[in-house]
Parts: sequence; structure tokens; C-alpha cells
Amino acid sequence: MTVVPTRIRHRITDLLPGRADLAELRRDPRRDLLAGLTVAIVALPLALGFGVSSGLGAEAGLATAVVAGALAAVFGGSNLQVSGPTGAMTVVLVPIVAAHGPTGVLAVGLMAGVMLVALALLKAGKYMQYVPAPVVEGFTLGIACVIGLQQIPNALGVPEPEGDRVLVVAWRAVAEFARTPNWTAAALALAVAAAMLAGARLRPTIPFSILAVIAATVVARVAGLDAAEPIGDLPSGLPAPSLSFLDPGALGSLLAPAVAVAALAALESLLSASVADGMTVGQRHDPDRELFGQGLANMAAPLFGGVPATGAIARTAVNVRGGAGSRLAALTHAVILAVIVFAAAPLVSAIPLAALAGVLLATAVRMVEVGSLRAMARATRSDALILVLTAVATLALDLVYAVIIGLAVAGVLALRAVANQARLEEVPLDRGDHSAEEHRLLAEHIVAYRIDGPLFFAAAHRFLLELAEVADVRVVILRMSRVTTVDATGALVLKDAVEKLHRRGIVVMTSGIRADQRQVLDSVGALELLRLEGREYADTPEAIRAAHAYLQRVGLIPSPHGRRARPLGGESERAAG
Repeated sequence: MTVVPTRIRHRITDLLPGRADLAELRRDPRRDLLAGLTVAIVALPLALGFGVSSGLGAEAGLATAVVAGALAAVFGGSNLQVSGPTGAMTVVLVPIVAAHGPTGVLAVGLMAGVMLVALALLKAGKYMQYVPAPVVEGFTLGIACVIGLQQIPNALGVPEPEGDRVLVVAWRAVAEFARTPNWTAAALALAVAAAMLAGARLRPTIPFSILAVIAATVVARVAGLDAAEPIGDLPSGLPAPSLSFLDPGALGSLLAPAVAVAALAALESLLSASVADGMTVGQRHDPDRELFGQGLANMAAPLFGGVPATGAIARTAVNVRGGAGSRLAALTHAVILAVIVFAAAPLVSAIPLAALAGVLLATAVRMVEVGSLRAMARATRSDALILVLTAVATLALDLVYAVIIGLAVAGVLALRAVANQARLEEVPLDRGDHSAEEHRLLAEHIVAYRIDGPLFFAAAHRFLLELAEVADVRVVILRMSRVTTVDATGALVLKDAVEKLHRRGIVVMTSGIRADQRQVLDSVGALELLRLEGREYADTPEAIRAAHAYLQRVGLIPSPHGRRARPLGGESERAAG
């Protein structure tokens, strides 16, 4: 009774921070503190913007950046990961807000956190590496498009239209702007976005996002631009933890959205951690610890009014470029944002929504890596197809469906590619110690085929069709030493092929069946069929000798004593059958 709890306790202990993590904090604290300050400056407008885009308000974005950012920094599996609200998660949250309201989003975040912790305990982190690159690039492109479209109402200074489809909402916002244009909001959004994009190209080390937002806020206040609607009042501090938003009766309907949020949080966080590893030398994240840290972060953030969080690729990249070497940098970023929440809430409240929309528009543009997209599109037609389908599905449906569609298409195309590797090729008979005349007679009556690659469901029926077209010979030798794998379908098709050839009076012999493939062949009766006929052999020369002896018995080649056996008929014909 105590074995399972003990195992779970040991597993949790493995996922908790250890002495090595504490030692990393002391290595270069000054550099980490400066990196954390830089990330906080970049993260502030993003946290506010993503909070507004999610439908729960700027304060929800800040609470998430503080609470989730701190917990993920301490308990996560990467020394360099920075977590908080992200555009990808916002894309998933918008329809949840429309269907279930703010309390539904908070409950979904808590449930998703529990799922992430369970995945960490089950050591599921390693499986995220099997997501194909075209799927990742495709949904990144789709997310960038969705984030950009989500900002159109605030960028144009019009009320948020009704609807949960981003294309419909964006179109209605443009139509409303055409009726009553708000040039002030549009100018602020475009100016902030242009400043960020130009600044990132000219001076990438300078945080133009916060500078542009400050400038837009000052201009709006000094010039008295009433059309530039501000964020609104922010609480001067985080709310007290509360579970009042939980409605046990509604948890069943929120299960599917929670699974979607957990899947996205796992995928994006591990992708971000992998990007951080690739930008450094000697840093390697622990995927299960990362899931554990993200799970704790998502369980805690809703208690303080936050939204579900993930590892943020853009902020993590800023952290790495800022010289971060330990978790202290990400933790510092969360602490600085907390100080802003407590000390500067009135100033933050004055930021125009259009300025935040400009920040997110520039972020969406910078998410699109044109070089990577071009490389994927040029790689193979399959990669290009997967990328386009995933991006379109993200835009037209939602991110979770897009990933499922991308994975399904990638799987089908991968199976087709593997199936195409299977070959059934006729190979010449080894002359061995036979005379030229005898070898000619053997070649007239024996054909040898070599099966290369996998014999499984995706390739098996093509194999059967090819084998059914065998010419009118008396013996077929199947050389199976190069078969890489056999599944039940492949074994059944092989059995069916042997029986069809047998009914045509053609004897089938096999050679080189590997030990690890015998079980599946035996389970469907294919191996038993060959054993009954005594025609399964260890290697090809042995099979050829057996075929030679068989042809002598039925009188198709001379016997060892220089006389032919009686041509087909009687017992010889029955033996051939």
C-alpha cells in the first residue's frame, strides 16, 4: 500500500529545485539582475496588452506575469525561461471568455495547471520533441496573424465588436471605423508599432517598446487626446487568493478547454525552453521539471486573478541576450513587475489602449521568421503543405485544432514516405556450384525477390499486388533479411500472398526471417503455413538448394544421376500443387 505513495514522493522530490539550482544563483548575480530588469521593461507592455486581449483586463496580465513568472522561474526546468501571458494563449482564451466568461477562464487555468503537474509526474515532457517543425512554424505564423487581427479594434479606437471569430471581429471593427473614424487611436498604434520595428532593427539592445508606450502616453495626456482611451484603473496590488470563482457544476463543461490550455502551455513552454538552449552553450532544460513549474504557475495564477501562462519565447530570448545565466534573472523580472503593480498603478492606468495595440501589432510582425518559413516551404512539398494547413487552421478554427490537424497530416505524410521505402525487387540467383546449363534451368523456374524496408499496413497491400504479378514460375523465394519491421497487417498480407501463389501451383520459400519478427508472423498463421510446407530457411543459399531439390523431384531439371524424373503428373504434380 505504501509503494505508490513512496514512488510519487520520490518523483516529486526529483522535480523540486536542488542545491545545484541555488549554486547557480550565486554565480553572477549582478549580470542576472540587469538581465531581469531588461526583461521586465520589455514584459510590462506585453503583459498589459495580452491581459486586455484575453478579455480579463490589463490587471490580469500583470498578475499572471508576477505570480506565474515567479513560480515558473523557481520550479521550472530551464535556468533561462521567462514565463507569463503570451499571444498564443490569448488566442485560445478569447473563445473561452466568450463562452464561459472570466470565471471560466480562471477555472480552466487551475485545471490546466493540475494536468501539467500530472504530465510531469508521468514523465511526459520528452514526447513534446516529436512535434514536427512545420507544425511549429505553421501555428506560429497563424498565431501571429490572429494576434495582429485581435488588435484591430483597439488600434482603430472602436468598441470591441461581438463575436468569437477573430476574422469576423476584425472585419466588423474595420466597418465601424469606416463609419466613425478615430484617427488619433490609429495614429498612436501605428507610431508605436513603427517605432518598435524600426528600433529593433537599428538598436536591438534598446527597449523601444516601453519607450514608445511612454511617449504615446505623454502625448495623449499633454495633448488632451480624448479619443485615445486609456487602460483604466488598475488595483494597487495583487488581490488576495480566492477560490470563489470555482463552480463545481461547471467543471465538466470546462474540461475540454482545460485540456486545450494544458496542451498549449506544455508545447509552447518546452518549445521556448528549447530555443533558449539553442541560444546558449552548456544550458539544457529538464522537460519534466518545466512542465511541473508551469503546472504550479498555472495553479497559482488564477487564485490572484491571473490567466493561464506559458514560457514566452520573445521574453526568454531577451533574457538570454541580456546575459542571464540563472533563474535569478526571471525571478527579478517578476519582482520588478510586482513593484510596478504596487507603486505605479496610477501611471500604468493612463497608458492608451491604442499604444498597447501597437506593441502587440509589432510583436505579431516580429513573430514571423521569414527565413524559417521560406526554408520550410522549399524543403519538401509535404513540409510546405503541413505549414500552410496548420497556419490556416489556426486562423480559421483555433490553435488546438490546428495542431491536431498539423500532426495528423504530418503523420499521414510520414507514413506514406515510410511506406514508399518498402521495395519488392527481383534479384538474380547465386550461381553457386551449378553449371551454366543448370543455372539457366534454375533461372527459368525460380524467381527470388528481396523485400527491403517495412512490411506494415501502409505498404502491405501494394506488396500483395506486386507479388500477385509474379510470372509463371514454379518457385518463389522471398528474401526477408532486410525487412525492418512487420505488423499484423503485413503478416496477414504475406500469408495471403503465399496462399494465392500456392493455389496457382507456385511454391513459396522464405529465407532470413529475423527472430524479432517471428512472433507477429506466427500470430496470424503465416509462419505455420511455411513450416507445414517445410519451406522456411535460415538463408538464401539454403533456400535455393531446397528449390533445386524440389525441381529435381518434379522433373524440371536433371536428377543427380543424369536422368530426368517423369514430367509433371501423378505424385510429382501433386507435390507441385
